Amino acid sequence: MTTPQDIIRRDVLSMTGYPVPDATGFVKLDAMENPFPLPEALAAQLGEHLAGVALNRYPAPRPAALIEKIKRVMQVPAGCDVLLGNGSDEIISMMSVACAKPGAKVLAPVPGFVMYQVSAKLAQMEFVGVSLKDDLTLDTDAMLAAIAEHEPAVVYLAYPNNPTGTLFDEEDMERIIAAAKKSLVVIDEAYQPFAQQSWMPRAGAYDNVVVMRTVSKLGLAGIRLGYLAGAPAWLAEFDKVRPPYNVSVLTQATADFLLDHVDVLEAQAAELRAERTKLAHVVGALPGATVFPSAGNFLLVRVPDAAATFDTLLTARVLIKNVSKMHPLLANCVRLTVGSPDENAQLLAALKLVLK
Repeated sequence: MTTPQDIIRRDVLSMTGYPVPDATGFVKLDAMENPFPLPEALAAQLGEHLAGVALNRYPAPRPAALIEKIKRVMQVPAGCDVLLGNGSDEIISMMSVACAKPGAKVLAPVPGFVMYQVSAKLAQMEFVGVSLKDDLTLDTDAMLAAIAEHEPAVVYLAYPNNPTGTLFDEEDMERIIAAAKKSLVVIDEAYQPFAQQSWMPRAGAYDNVVVMRTVSKLGLAGIRLGYLAGAPAWLAEFDKVRPPYNVSVLTQATADFLLDHVDVLEAQAAELRAERTKLAHVVGALPGATVFPSAGNFLLVRVPDAAATFDTLLTARVLIKNVSKMHPLLANCVRLTVGSPDENAQLLAALKLVLK
């Protein structure tokens, strides 16, 4: 009898799946989602819009009108093209597959977004992680040395970084881009709505840079839409490994409709930025808590005991992310998504049970 152990790659057998806990009945502050639903009237209009979608037809593989709207609304520079993905996760996977020549490597600062490493591993590429400094900023000299030693195919720079919230110094990033002449540098701007700084205006200014974004953190995590902006020469190659109909008709129609109302989503992001400031101030005043600067919609917080903090909040029906085992720099750290005012109040009440 044939078993999975007989067929599946050994490295895959040794892996664990990406953990997504059941959040039913919890205040969900573990996944950096926008907590605000669409306004009722706008949601009703969206429903009417989606009712006209042809569910019996495959989606357009490259929906020209939607791509042009993304270019216009998101201010993609002239001369750049846009590639769509089923979330930025799929775009990362596409780039990994396309760049996975024998011996090719992926390099990124760590701790960082786990899918850079997972996607590299699945494409059988070596992942090189370069540790951040103790203050969670880029160790630029170490990055430059690693680039010179490993000559990676792909370098990821998250702007801002997850799970630290750090907005890396632009001059440091410029030095890394200049040094990575034999690499593609991917600037991941998943949390751009909360950083209010962007490399998008410079997406076409370099031969080796692309800018990746998602609409997930803008309030549309459920539709799974990511996009990559950069030189057409790069995107044409990544498009070759894109699954034929990767972005559903409902996702395309939802994005097309809501890009005409992006001011609503931007207002929600502004409210979350204000809540982030309030939450950082109050959490930072709790006994034993150290809040790191964040340009995302979340806070990285060092506490005396991350496991006890996570368990206490879980008992209080508040779900956060314990990141303390991800990297030595994150020892006893938890990550708190910035929620609505009511959610943040429940979070603080639960935190006060353990931080006292």
